[in-house]
Amino acid sequence: MTQLHKNLIDGEWIGSDGVENINPSNTAEVVGLYARATAEETKQAIAAAKAAFPAWSRSGILERHAILSKTSQEIIARKAELGELLSREEGKTLPEGIGEVTRAAQIFDFFAGEVLRLAGEVLPSVRPGVGVEITREPIGVIGIITPWNFPIAIPTWKIAPALAYGNTVVIKPADLVPGSTWAIVDILVRNGLPKGVLNLVMGKGSVVGQTILDSKDVNAISFTGSVGTGKRVAAASIEHNRKFQLEMGGKNPTVVLDDADLKVAVESVAQSAFFSTGQRCTASSRVIVTEGIHDKFVEALAERTRNLRVGDALAKDTEIGPVVDPSQLKQDTDYIAIGKAEGAKLVAGGELVKAATEGYFLQPTLFTEATNSMRISREEIFGPVASVIRVKDYEEALATANDTEFGLSAGIVTTSLKYATHFKRNAEAGMVMVNVPTAGVDFHVPFGGRKGSSYGAREQGKYAAEFFTVVKTAYTAAG
Repeated sequence: MTQLHKNLIDGEWIGSDGVENINPSNTAEVVGLYARATAEETKQAIAAAKAAFPAWSRSGILERHAILSKTSQEIIARKAELGELLSREEGKTLPEGIGEVTRAAQIFDFFAGEVLRLAGEVLPSVRPGVGVEITREPIGVIGIITPWNFPIAIPTWKIAPALAYGNTVVIKPADLVPGSTWAIVDILVRNGLPKGVLNLVMGKGSVVGQTILDSKDVNAISFTGSVGTGKRVAAASIEHNRKFQLEMGGKNPTVVLDDADLKVAVESVAQSAFFSTGQRCTASSRVIVTEGIHDKFVEALAERTRNLRVGDALAKDTEIGPVVDPSQLKQDTDYIAIGKAEGAKLVAGGELVKAATEGYFLQPTLFTEATNSMRISREEIFGPVASVIRVKDYEEALATANDTEFGLSAGIVTTSLKYATHFKRNAEAGMVMVNVPTAGVDFHVPFGGRKGSSYGAREQGKYAAEFFTVVKTAYTAAG
C-alpha cells in the first residue's frame, strides 16, 4: 500500500486521504500519495505559524545556523535520491534533477551563513548625545506559494531566507509536485526546527492558496507562478496591507549578432530554449538573429534541435524529459498549431514522441521567419518551443528584444565588447547574459525581473533580506 505523505501543521503530520503524484515519464507509475489540506487545516497552519513567531524571531543565531547548516548537509548527502524523486515527479532529466537538489543544498548553506552575518548600521544623530541604530527585524508569518517547474530550488530559496531572518512559514507547493517540498520540510523538522515554525499545506490553489490570501494573519506573501495568479496575490495583499513579492512570466530574448561564435550561439540557444523541457521562466523562446549569420545559425540550430534525445527523465541518454502533464502538453501543441497558422516556418520538431512507456513526450520545436507580433513571440508558451526572428542589425535586435511586456532575462551572443556593453546597459530585463544561456543563474546573487515579470524585492543572495525583513530605526540619548 502506498504511504500517505501528510501535511505538517504545528509540528504534527496531519491528513487522512491523498492524491496520486504521477510520473510524467511513465503515467502508470505513482510517485507517491500526498494529502490535501482543507481550508480549516490551512487556517490552523497559519495560526500555528503566528503562535510560533515570537519565540522563533528571538531565537539564537547559533540555533538557526545549525538547523539550516544540517539541512544543507543532509540534502547534499541525499542528492542522488532526492534528484531522482524530483525527476520522477516533474520530468527533468536526472542530471538536471540532481543539479537542482545540489543548488538547494547550496542555498541552505548560504543562508546558514547569513544568520551569522546579520548586520545593521550605527550612525551619529544630528543632535549631540544621540545615537542612531538601523536594524532589520523579521516580518512575521510568511505565506509561500511555489510553482511546479523547480520543485526543490524555488521552495528552498523562499524557505531558507524566511527562516534565517526569524520568520515563520506556511508553504503551499504546486499541486503537481508536492513530493520535493515534502522532503525538504521533513529534513528541516528532523534537524531541529521547532513546531509551528514551518507548516506545509499541500492541496488546491482554490482552497489552500485562497485561504492564505484571505488571512489577515499572513504578514507577507512570496509567490512564483502565472501572471494571472500573481495579480490575484497582489490584489489580496493590498487589501490586507501586506508585503508581497511576485515572480511571474517571461518571454526572454536571445540576440545573436553577425560576429557571434556560431558554436557558442547554437549551444547557448539550445540550452536556453529546450533544456528542462523549456519549462523555465528564464527560458529563451525568442531568438533574434541578424541577417549576416541568420541562415548559418538556423541551419545549425535546426540540426541540433532535431538531434536532441527525448525520453524518460531517468534514462542515461535522455537530454530532454517529458512535459509535466497533459494540460501543459496541450498548451504546447496548441501554440505549435498557432505558429503554423500565423505563418511561421516549422523547421524542426513539433511532433509527439513515442517512448517505451506512456508519457508526455514532445520533440523540441523550432520556428523560423517569425515576427515579433506573432502570438508565439508575444505569449509565454512554457514548453520546448522557440522562434527565430530575423533582423537587420544590432539596433533593430535591441529594439525587438525590448518589445515585450516581460523583462526577466535577456541574452546576447557576440564577440564585440562594444555591443555586449551596450546590451547589458540597455536590455530591459532584470538579468542579462552575455555568451551564456538565459536560463541558469547562481544561488548567491539576486534573481528577478522587470515589467510584467516581477514585482517587489529580489530573491536570493543577500538581497533576500529586502523582502524577508523590515527596517527599524532606533534613537538613544546617552544621558
